[in-house]
Amino acid sequence: MFPTVLFSLILAFVAVVILFKAVRMVPQGYEWTVERFGRYTHTMSPGLHFLIPIVYGVGRKVNMMEQVLDVPSQEVITKDNAAVRVDGVVFFQVLDASKAAYEVANLEVAMIALVQTNIRTVIGSMDLDESLSQREVINAQLLSVVDHATNPWGVKVNRIEIRDIQPPRDLLDAMARQMKAEREKRAQILEAEGSRQSEILRAEGEKQAAVLEAEGRKEAAFRDAEARERLAEAEAKATEMVSGAIAKGDVQAINYFIAQKYVEAFKELATSPNQKLVLMPMEASGVIGSIAGVAELAKEAFARQEEKKTTRAVPPRIGG
Repeated sequence: MFPTVLFSLILAFVAVVILFKAVRMVPQGYEWTVERFGRYTHTMSPGLHFLIPIVYGVGRKVNMMEQVLDVPSQEVITKDNAAVRVDGVVFFQVLDASKAAYEVANLEVAMIALVQTNIRTVIGSMDLDESLSQREVINAQLLSVVDHATNPWGVKVNRIEIRDIQPPRDLLDAMARQMKAEREKRAQILEAEGSRQSEILRAEGEKQAAVLEAEGRKEAAFRDAEARERLAEAEAKATEMVSGAIAKGDVQAINYFIAQKYVEAFKELATSPNQKLVLMPMEASGVIGSIAGVAELAKEAFARQEEKKTTRAVPPRIGG
């Protein structure tokens, strides 16, 4: 009885093991390779699969999702012999599970070594300033080279990012001093440019002021000349009128003309700033006579106006 029960338990256990080996469930995001007596036959996609135990078995379980791989920090010598420490990160995805499983022994180690080697190559061909300022160029070159190299492994490299580039401490101090000198230089240049622009604007203002002043003097001189011309015309007209009166036998006109000139000359002499007190002989009868002549001229002018009004008022007489 006991041997029969033991044999039944053994058969049941073997059946469970065979069933467990025969039914396979691949999770989403993974692909499993299938081997027959150790030789690759096909790849199982996510889902439920059945395998013949002992004959077929699961070879490698490959992650098909995009993965992030840290690149350890390493020391790199630039083109100008500056030692910098560089690290980075790689984003990649397996596209062919069979190649990733059987074309390379250790995919992650191989990719890290490949990326580190190409980092030394790319940065070693650049100066320090270029390596610090052209990270996009470095990333693009690394991506192109590494993606081409990993293509036989069934891997697609999506991005490679240089995470940090650390120059030595003494080099950082020298760069800080250089940056400070550059900023001081730019500040001095801007200050000089400001002073130059200010001087130019001041000179332009003075020039414009001088031009306006010259134009003002020109206009004033023109106005003065015009006033003198008008005064000369008035003098000439007055002289002509006096000459006409004298030609008609009006002697009083001479007295008026002489009295006017006499009074003007005396006025200028009295208001001269060089004289505080003026003492001069003067005959009052001459001035009074001149004034009397002016009065006579006025009377004669009024008499003529009255005669003209009377002549216009009397109508002409009609004969018969």
